[in-house]
Amino acid sequence: MNLNYKTFTLGVEEEYMVLDPKTHELKSHEQRIVQEGQKAIKDKVKAEMHQAVVEVGTDICADIDEAFMDVSALRKTISGIADSLGFAMGAAGTHPFSHWESQLITDHIRYSEIVNELQEAARSNLIFGLHVHVGMESREMANHIANSTRYFLPHIFALSTNSPFWEGRMTGYKSFRTKVFDKFPRTGIPDAFESIEAYDNYVKLLIKTNCIDNAKKIWWDLRVHPFFNTVEFRICDIPMTVDETITLAALFQAICARIYMLRSKNLNFIQYSRALLNENKWRASRYGVDGYLIDFGKEEEVNTRALIYELLDFLDPVLDHLGSRHRIAYVNKMLENGTGADRQLAVFEKTRNLVEVVKYIEGQYLAGV
Repeated sequence: MNLNYKTFTLGVEEEYMVLDPKTHELKSHEQRIVQEGQKAIKDKVKAEMHQAVVEVGTDICADIDEAFMDVSALRKTISGIADSLGFAMGAAGTHPFSHWESQLITDHIRYSEIVNELQEAARSNLIFGLHVHVGMESREMANHIANSTRYFLPHIFALSTNSPFWEGRMTGYKSFRTKVFDKFPRTGIPDAFESIEAYDNYVKLLIKTNCIDNAKKIWWDLRVHPFFNTVEFRICDIPMTVDETITLAALFQAICARIYMLRSKNLNFIQYSRALLNENKWRASRYGVDGYLIDFGKEEEVNTRALIYELLDFLDPVLDHLGSRHRIAYVNKMLENGTGADRQLAVFEKTRNLVEVVKYIEGQYLAGV
């Protein structure tokens, strides 16, 4: 079997916070950043449900370096526009002290419907995530790869943790963003589906019974995309810096390629139940990279950092095919410097001041661009 790693294209979506440069609170930009942005980068910038959020998405990128260039250009463009309109930008899974009650909802039929259905859960969903799409040769392969990559979601999520504060309080979590999002239906790590037909039938049943009107209302931590030939990874907090975002995207791409390589040899990664995988997700959200995850094969707790190094060994055979070795190497830096959550907590420890934490987040937005 001739393995084609070129199918593993990348698309990266980031959600940014719009800030008042004086108070460092979240601030509604009344979609002005989006309107100006669309003149420069067309539909690569979009409005989100809350008016203090700006979402961007890259083109389809052939490899990780192209994704780096695209994400860097998006951050730079949005930063320049925000600056010219009197706003600042930042990237963290939650804002350290702004309250969702004072934030405006975007006037759009889709958001009105979601708020009408989900009520307080939707209005309070003021969080910022990273979504990574990895291209697939077929939807069948996408389903196979989605089933197998579920196991690794908590490992990568631990590296992305970047939301330790919520509404002015230290939450005790490295990622409180996921706790906020858990209030939505159809979230978390999904079950495995025995075939793509089984997944499609599940979606059809939900639409037929008026649970959802389209498959985009399935908000799992990863999903076979309803319209594109991609697996979409949705578990991560938005990282503070572009280098972190690109490293996480490279990890997701490499995991897909590695499962594909195993499949070509008629091998597979062991499937574990959603109930077990969610234990690891909880631990990752609570402790980030400084806790223990369960190694289900050994049936014991293992230091999360050790498991991440094991994951890097597992991925090694595909990195040169993908041209991503230099990006994956940045994982070592992330473990050394701490995740976004660790760095936010360190600033707070030093200053005891959440405004200083937000200033730090603003300062990191263009770091490494």
